[in-house]
Amino acid sequence: MEYLHTMVRCADLEASLDFYCKKLGLVEVNRMENEGGRFTLVFLAAPGDVGRAKDGKSPLVELTYNWDSESYAGGRNFGHLAYRVDDLYTLCQNLLDAGVVINRPPRDGHMAFVRSPDGISIELLQAGQALEPAEPWKSMPNVGEW
Repeated sequence: MEYLHTMVRCADLEASLDFYCKKLGLVEVNRMENEGGRFTLVFLAAPGDVGRAKDGKSPLVELTYNWDSESYAGGRNFGHLAYRVDDLYTLCQNLLDAGVVINRPPRDGHMAFVRSPDGISIELLQAGQALEPAEPWKSMPNVGEW
């Protein structure tokens, strides 16, 4: 058995791509438009997985955009997406600077949570050992749901 991808329905494809690619740092590796089915699929990979993704051997996030408007509620109903990152504090600061709310700050230097424009929880985990707890993170409160 191999993990292939997680599918996330998105209400606004451009807002989702802005979040996942420009802010979170994922890379688009494939896109499929289906006129008959009236949907677009966009497959994204973490930067460290792009080579394997192009060979069909890497976990992906599949953004599904249905052209006819639909309402998607309860983004947490399936759990969350999780990514291991090289520098949790730097990524969280970059996300914060880009206007993304850090719902669960990395107070422990190990884990943080943010949410996509469609309310999908994204867990960010520090690679290797946890970073030394540091401000402003260690005294930052949780915000909203994560």
